Amino acid sequence: MDIADIEELWDRVTGTQPEPELWLIVAAAVVALSAVVPWGAWRLARNTITIAHEGGHGLMALLTGRRLEGIRLHSDTSGLTVSRGRPTGFGMVLTAAAGYTAPSLLGLGGAALLADGRITALLWTATALLLALLVMVRNAYGMLTVVLTGAAFLLVSWLTGPEVQAAFAYLVVWFLLFGGVRPVFELQTKRRRGAARDSDADQLARLTRVPALMWLTLFHVVTLTALTGGGRWLLDL
Repeated sequence: MDIADIEELWDRVTGTQPEPELWLIVAAAVVALSAVVPWGAWRLARNTITIAHEGGHGLMALLTGRRLEGIRLHSDTSGLTVSRGRPTGFGMVLTAAAGYTAPSLLGLGGAALLADGRITALLWTATALLLALLVMVRNAYGMLTVVLTGAAFLLVSWLTGPEVQAAFAYLVVWFLLFGGVRPVFELQTKRRRGAARDSDADQLARLTRVPALMWLTLFHVVTLTALTGGGRWLLDL
């Protein structure tokens, strides 16, 4: 690849693309919602949200100076991120709080890119993040999940036309926005039934002495605000 090819590739990634028609944006939202609401579809699609959830823990651990030991993704859509450092303190609080908010915040960031017409940049950024995450995954199922997800982004970026890329990008962002909301309600239901007593909210309660219900409320505020704001950007309201 010579200099001209590199410059062309850079211009392609950093440039803007035409906004798709409104019907395509709405159709992507409907498809994304149909992957989140029905239990059967959600049972499969939730793996993608788990990738974002655990990736949020891992990224925040690195940003706060903790040592990231590894990430595991399981077939039951659960996950585990292990980091080393002080067991208490601000860094640990941010790391624990990053999981449930990560999918929605990623969706909000993606909505901002799409509102600015940067469809290709979104696809390539997502691919790069998945590649970085793959390095830290420590189990076979997790590696397979991340590889397949990253391959989907890469194939769409290289082998499809602008309309397909736009449809895929809007579908992914809508899914992150919708899919970020449901796990918080699921966690609230589990805790009401006396389960999930070692959840992120409960760990945060032990770290901060702020009740887990308050952390659940924060998760709800972040995810619903991201959905509202991101949806307005995507629909150009």
